Amino acid sequence: MSWPTGTRALVLLNAKARSGESALQPVRDRLEAGGLRMTAEPFENLPEIARDVTRLHREADLIMVCGGDGSISSAAPAVIESGLPLGIIPAGTANDLARTLSIPLDFAAAADVIVAGHRRRIDVGTVNGHAFFNVASIGLSSELAQRLDPAIKKRFGRLGYAVAALRILVGARRFRATITEKGRTATVGTYQIAIGNGRLYGGGNVVEEDAAIDDGKLDLYSLEMRNLWKLVLMLRAFRSGTHGAWSEVRTAKCVEFEIATRRPMPINTDGEIVTATPAHFRVMPRAVSVFAPPDVAPAAGRFPLYHR
Repeated sequence: MSWPTGTRALVLLNAKARSGESALQPVRDRLEAGGLRMTAEPFENLPEIARDVTRLHREADLIMVCGGDGSISSAAPAVIESGLPLGIIPAGTANDLARTLSIPLDFAAAADVIVAGHRRRIDVGTVNGHAFFNVASIGLSSELAQRLDPAIKKRFGRLGYAVAALRILVGARRFRATITEKGRTATVGTYQIAIGNGRLYGGGNVVEEDAAIDDGKLDLYSLEMRNLWKLVLMLRAFRSGTHGAWSEVRTAKCVEFEIATRRPMPINTDGEIVTATPAHFRVMPRAVSVFAPPDVAPAAGRFPLYHR
């Protein structure tokens, strides 16, 4: 694609992201070589992202977020309101949205995708008005998000996740919840309820075998086994999205869900705690235009060929 002279790219840079600071110069070089004029705007915390987009979008022709999945999701509402296309420079730990869209994890190559200009419209999930691209969850993943020290996350990446997850599994207990879809309500005992909008989450697990980020649906699963250590036997199924074949895993596909618990429980969206139960989940079909390679359908559980 040949961009018009003077096309303006607003880059929101999370310097606290695991690789955020090192991303800026190669991104700037590729954008400017492709004819884009880049303005960088650093942010220190997630609420700043939406404010920056709202404040600066009239000075840009496209918006880019250089950060992790939580940063990208935080920008979504303001990006939708602006009507501008979204570019992704994956600089987080898991980068599941980038993997879902086959966006390279190399910074310069990710910038090349934006320069190429191919766009794809994708869905956005919301819970109590908060946006997410990959997955929102109640239970184990929320506990992990709360207990994972940001310094450990930045230094050790996925290893830090694994150590924290093991500690949580040792003391995990089931909770009771009601799940409502299409007017039907089920009361369950569960360790975790997850609702996916995209395809990948948690560093490459698959939300559901047939899940897609542009199918206009949300995919729910609930872990209702009595012995949590059975999860070890299910690991391969979660990597391929076939966990719904296990009798202890409840699954559903719908455009809206209601989840209620006896006491308020925190909800983790794309790695960040943003709200609590009771919760209303819904999907916004094709709400955001993102820059992505033309071939965006990798096999289930497999990652693109681009890696840092």
